[in-house]
Amino acid sequence: MIAGVLAAQVASYAIWTSQMRASQLEQLDELSSNMAFSIASTMRFFRSLPVDYRHIVLDQLRNMGGTRFFVSVNQRRIPVEDIGSGPEKAVVVNNVHTILTQQLSIDDVVVEFSRPETLRVFNNEVLLYDLPPRWGQHSLLMEPLSPPILVVQLELAPDTWLYVATLLGVPDIFSGYRWLSEERLLAGLVVLLTVLALSLLGITSVTRPLARLSRAARRLGDDLDSPPLRESGPKEVAATAVAFNRMQRRIREQVEERERLFSAISHDLKTPITRLRLRAEMLDDPQQRERFCASLDELAELVKGALASVKGLDLHEEPEPTDVTALLEALADELRVQGSDVRISGQVPPLTVKPLAMKRCLANLLENAVFYGQHANVVLEEQAGEVKVQIHDRGPGIPAEQRERVFSPFVRLEASRSRHTGGSGLGLGIARHIARAHGGDIRLANHPAGGLVATLTLPRQPTVTTL
Repeated sequence: MIAGVLAAQVASYAIWTSQMRASQLEQLDELSSNMAFSIASTMRFFRSLPVDYRHIVLDQLRNMGGTRFFVSVNQRRIPVEDIGSGPEKAVVVNNVHTILTQQLSIDDVVVEFSRPETLRVFNNEVLLYDLPPRWGQHSLLMEPLSPPILVVQLELAPDTWLYVATLLGVPDIFSGYRWLSEERLLAGLVVLLTVLALSLLGITSVTRPLARLSRAARRLGDDLDSPPLRESGPKEVAATAVAFNRMQRRIREQVEERERLFSAISHDLKTPITRLRLRAEMLDDPQQRERFCASLDELAELVKGALASVKGLDLHEEPEPTDVTALLEALADELRVQGSDVRISGQVPPLTVKPLAMKRCLANLLENAVFYGQHANVVLEEQAGEVKVQIHDRGPGIPAEQRERVFSPFVRLEASRSRHTGGSGLGLGIARHIARAHGGDIRLANHPAGGLVATLTLPRQPTVTTL
């Protein structure tokens, strides 16, 4: 937009300059032509006077003062420090020379421009400023502009030159044109700022509803219970807001229906599982009884894991400052009681998180580490406003092509479904969901010395949303 405004101003200045120069040249052409005819008339008048009367007429003209021309008759051509150049001077000189040559039928016509301070007017080369004011200064000076003076000298007779000096009335005839004058820079800056201010106001009024829609779309991914979007703004944006709110309601209804479905399934499955367990305990064959109980325990674990998954992904609580180090120490103490080896090093200031959700996230990571690696070495550090929790176990690690797959629900790389060898495969998925809801993430990598490293990253100032 700035480039467009500047281009438009440059183009307008170019057109305006061309028109101004053309107008000035036209004005100079008319003024110089009229001036040339007046000088020709003066020349004819002095030609018609007897020689003895010429000085009398000149004295009368000087004593009158305020005339258009300063006229003198000299014995020779007075040298003039000619100034100026360019098309303006060429128009004036050519017009005056051509008209005088045609009107007076003479060839010896000298047309020049002089500065007032260097202009000489008599045979003895007296300066203009040395004359009495009424003799020539009133007609040839225009203070404080000091425009150039047009000087025309014609030969009346041998050793007799008519000297005529006058002003054209165009004070800046030789001042030239400055593109970067102060006035044009100020005008361009004012126009540019005005256009930018009005454009910013218009763009802001149009894009504000779009920005609001964008924020609502980002918030929807983490909080289905966020307030509905205000259905205002331009017609298209308002229609989009209506469709967005309708989509949010439908998604929320589907999620609630999913929760009710999982809760009902888990509740309804508990009763037949309990009845089957009672019947299994009545079996006479110990081996068959053990197999039946193992299958029932696995089924109960799957139901419990599915219900925990739904509740874990939809846990509602308010964020508050939480000491992550203390949270890890408490979890480590519980695991040590069960015989696991957990070591924690490093410390970070409290983070604003959802305590129960963060505890579940860290618990899942620690339990996964001690289950597969029998050991968990936890390192806490903070770099560039980001808190890192690295959990290193001594397990077999995970192949690179499988590291993202283990975050999917009910995915376990360990083939057994026994209650003694593996869980339901929901822990890592729930942990990553909680981390991302806090603005962070979880990444898995194999350690060069062996084992798996799970890295939990959390921003220092996260935008915590409903999980």
